[in-house]
Amino acid sequence: MTYIVEATGIVLGYGDKIAVAKSDVHIPEGAVTAVIGPNGSGKSTLLHAFAGLITPQAGQITIAGVGPTDAWRHVSYVLQAINVPIGVPITVREVVGMGRFPKTGWFGRFTAADRALVADAMAQLEVADLADRHLSELSGGQRQRVYVAQGLAQGHDVLLLDEPLTGLDLVSAKTIDRIIHAEQDGGRSVIFTTHDLAEARAADHVVLMGGRVVADGPPAAVLTRENLAEAYQLGSLHEAYDVLDDPADTTTRPVLDAHGHEH
Repeated sequence: MTYIVEATGIVLGYGDKIAVAKSDVHIPEGAVTAVIGPNGSGKSTLLHAFAGLITPQAGQITIAGVGPTDAWRHVSYVLQAINVPIGVPITVREVVGMGRFPKTGWFGRFTAADRALVADAMAQLEVADLADRHLSELSGGQRQRVYVAQGLAQGHDVLLLDEPLTGLDLVSAKTIDRIIHAEQDGGRSVIFTTHDLAEARAADHVVLMGGRVVADGPPAAVLTRENLAEAYQLGSLHEAYDVLDDPADTTTRPVLDAHGHEH
């Protein structure tokens, strides 16, 4: 098996604060991978390391065959929320166009190819009709689709998404979920964080976090009662599924399998 991410003995943190204790993780190339765990378990920190935003304090990590300092050449990272100052008249087209900045620079001229990539990304996320609207005028779901379009506009081998479906309207959630699987069909790898057990089960690969990598592998092997109880520090195995496996939680957004089929 070929891995898009390989990490051995990594320790991640900020100064003296350790967010992810010594861990190994291997994520297969071309897969949809879910990173799941409770708040404060290190999910976002792990994505920061995959994006090259932080360097491991110990251990070794490669992303698409390169070290963290060169990861930006291969990775698009879509954060859960991007703060744009109120009143800044920035349009949807301009936000999506920022995805081309790693190639063009902040003040470089866009080529016809750059403009085509921006237009295609907006079309895929169904925000082309909003291209001239200001970001502040959009709903939360529309803004999230714009941010994902920005990620698509950047050339990448790996798309990182921080809780991309949390709190979205049904249309936006289904659109982003469709894009996740379209990325995979195009030979790219997708890694996303989630709190939703059903979303994690529908992925090809799962990384379970609990202040370290508790387990990673196929969903059935990782999302066991024992592993969930450890990650969530729950007192009983029954409690682990009572808390996490809430059927009502899956009714607010679609859950697709690895082949893009809703269930």
